[in-house]
Amino acid sequence: EPSTGRRLEVFTTEPAVHLYTANHVPLARDARGKGGVAFGYRSGLCLETQHLPNSPNVPEYPSTVLPPGHRFLSSTAYRFSVASGEEL
Repeated sequence: EPSTGRRLEVFTTEPAVHLYTANHVPLARDARGKGGVAFGYRSGLCLETQHLPNSPNVPEYPSTVLPPGHRFLSSTAYRFSVASGEEL
């Protein structure tokens, strides 16, 4: 975010990131945060690392097949930081 220098880096073994906003979840509009402050519409988001939509039907996409007896392993790390004045 250029005006504040806030940064988020995402490192993952997954090929895609899905942005989830819960726009259609009524309870999200009634949720309360710290100090009882109400969360407004679109006041939050979730970055979900996952495979690409429609992967089973697109041969060029990474496979989503998990054969019997195999384990699914995935790793995602989020790094939050603030840019220095020189980087803004």
